[in-house]
Amino acid sequence: QVQLVESGGGLVQTGGSLGLSCAASTRTFDTYAMAWFRQAPGKEREFLATISRNGGVTRYADSSGRFTISRDNAKNTVYLQMNSLKPEDTAVYYCAARVGNTYVYTSGYDYWGQGTQVTVSS
Repeated sequence: QVQLVESGGGLVQTGGSLGLSCAASTRTFDTYAMAWFRQAPGKEREFLATISRNGGVTRYADSSGRFTISRDNAKNTVYLQMNSLKPEDTAVYYCAARVGNTYVYTSGYDYWGQGTQVTVSS
């Protein structure tokens, strides 16, 4: 069982930046691919980014370059740096973990955090 705890959410103005963290309670963090998703009110949960077990491979939902995923296996933590934020980025942001390779669909992840709210004001 892996517990994931997100932090770093909050209120930010349009154009601002925010960094999210997700701490995992496991001694085998480096066996999990990690990902970030988000869910806005009334919408389905959507994939944002994923990173491989050793951090060597990353995949993103879009190529804008506004979001960057990274991980520190020594700290059992995955990060999501978000820049140039827009009001439409307002959502609850979740991290997720799965054994094995990266994956872009929610169904592929075994463990989820409780989410952290990000609100971007216009």
